[in-house]
Amino acid sequence: MSEKSRSENIKTISGGNKQKGNRQYPPRHRGGKKQGRFYAAIDLGTNNCRLLIVEHDGNGGFLVRDSFSRIVRLGEGLDRAGRLSDSAMERTIAALRICASKIRWASVGRIRCVATEACRDAENGGEFIERVRKETGLSLEIIDGKAEAELAAIGCGSLFNAEAEDIILFDIGGGSTEVSRSTRQENGFFKLTDSASLPLGVVRLAERHAGKGPYEHGYEGMLAESENRLEDFMDRQGDITDMSKVQIIGTSGTVTTLAAVQLGLAKYDRNVVDGCTISSRDITRVIGDLRRLNRDELAENPCIGKQRADLVLAGCAVLEAIYNRWPVDEFSVADRGLREGLLMRMINKDLRRRHRGRRRRGRGKAYGQ
Repeated sequence: MSEKSRSENIKTISGGNKQKGNRQYPPRHRGGKKQGRFYAAIDLGTNNCRLLIVEHDGNGGFLVRDSFSRIVRLGEGLDRAGRLSDSAMERTIAALRICASKIRWASVGRIRCVATEACRDAENGGEFIERVRKETGLSLEIIDGKAEAELAAIGCGSLFNAEAEDIILFDIGGGSTEVSRSTRQENGFFKLTDSASLPLGVVRLAERHAGKGPYEHGYEGMLAESENRLEDFMDRQGDITDMSKVQIIGTSGTVTTLAAVQLGLAKYDRNVVDGCTISSRDITRVIGDLRRLNRDELAENPCIGKQRADLVLAGCAVLEAIYNRWPVDEFSVADRGLREGLLMRMINKDLRRRHRGRRRRGRGKAYGQ
């Protein structure tokens, strides 16, 4: 990471960054009017395709104008075949066409689209990126695990507790899990001090360990693999001894789903879940309850549904492995992350550019130019 990027990271990840990502409004301007007011970010993962369109609020945050999320399972069968399957690519391109249509309709001025683990690992990942460009007009950028972890941390910066000395942030995806540590500096800002990207995605774990029977979740195997793969990163954080000064934030479908189940929501509600905290005791109880259910029973839960029924316990195994090493009293839940990090990067870059422009114009007036 360059010094410029690291400086940006320190300034962006702070407890005082108030990101207004919970409120949603319809776009105000259509048909090319006011082009440039809106920003868009696409996060194409192993399991999900997500879009967020926002407007800068003028105060260092943004207001959500439109969003889209679809489970596409781009990485289905990737572990076995080493390639993205034709059916997975078709599903994903169909979702990306919807994203492209929404972006055009909102007359978005600035956009960044990234692809993560599935496209990183697939031997035909580059070919797929080119096909997406030709068929949808979207230019996807494959980012590495370190960039993914950093962007997730930036996106969750407004949830960092003022009392915390260290933040452990984890993002359990479909193909990988990104985990990072941010440490408070003397100036009060948090600095990303370590990160890791591990092949612990829920799709991969489920394909490796789950059987065909309704109760054959393969949980013990998933838990053992999670503990093994997380060990190196956890060992590097050996100086963390006082858990009362550590905040653990989960930003993933697993953690938000568990929060919704624990809260007893009739259906998932981002406004309730994002930014909430759950006691470790409740997390442990919910995981235990879910482990006793078969796949059909998991699918019947309105906060899990059919599409996540075979994946939710894989994410629970990763979460349990993290808690076993760092037994905090509670977890913070974030329904935000990489997309929000992308958006904050673009907004902050534009703000710096405008600030430099105003300074140059001011100097010109001072010298009578």
